[in-house]
Amino acid sequence: MKSKFFTFFIVLALIGISQPAYAVKFKIARLHYGGGGDWYANPTSLKNLISFCNKELKTNIDPEPDDVEAGSGDIFNYPFIHMTGHGNVFLNNQELDNLRTYLLGGGFLHVDDNYGMNKYVRREIAKLFPDKELIELPSSHAIYHQKYDFPKGLPKIHEHDNKPSQGFGIMHEGRLILYYTFECDLGDGWEDQEVHGDSEDNRMKALKMGANIVQYVFFGSYK
Repeated sequence: MKSKFFTFFIVLALIGISQPAYAVKFKIARLHYGGGGDWYANPTSLKNLISFCNKELKTNIDPEPDDVEAGSGDIFNYPFIHMTGHGNVFLNNQELDNLRTYLLGGGFLHVDDNYGMNKYVRREIAKLFPDKELIELPSSHAIYHQKYDFPKGLPKIHEHDNKPSQGFGIMHEGRLILYYTFECDLGDGWEDQEVHGDSEDNRMKALKMGANIVQYVFFGSYK
């Protein structure tokens, strides 16, 4: 599993950023974690994000995302993993080691607080990378300036505690390997419109920011 994953990233880098479309078909996944939190929240969000990216970025992502357990070797098959929920998050030592190896080896994790997971996910991120700091990314960071420009940084999609939206990251050798979106709720904005009743403007902002994340994962760090 691991060799397949690392080979994928070598091939992707050799394709070059001038390629107008992604030649390699791949899948993305949602992270299945323990602790009792609803890791399965927002069932339509990734499908809609994939559809948007395939249309607007000309990506070649399989329209059906997978679910993958944090401790499974299968995570090495996915260049992009999304994590969300409302409640408790717990990763055991084997899961932490597996996820750490995945991220340091070229993988990417997007954590989106769907409201209520902040204190738990921060605790697990600190266990995942005790030697690294979860830092707030400035609005000038490349992730906000891919196909779509967000000069003020992470957009606000849903109101939770009357706080501004914030995007945090873990860096490794100059590469963003974990991106945590807080007080924003991108995943809700990606869902079918009738689920939350979001305005079309808010849904588009969420999808465009999601597309920026996807584009950054593959090309942003090479700019």
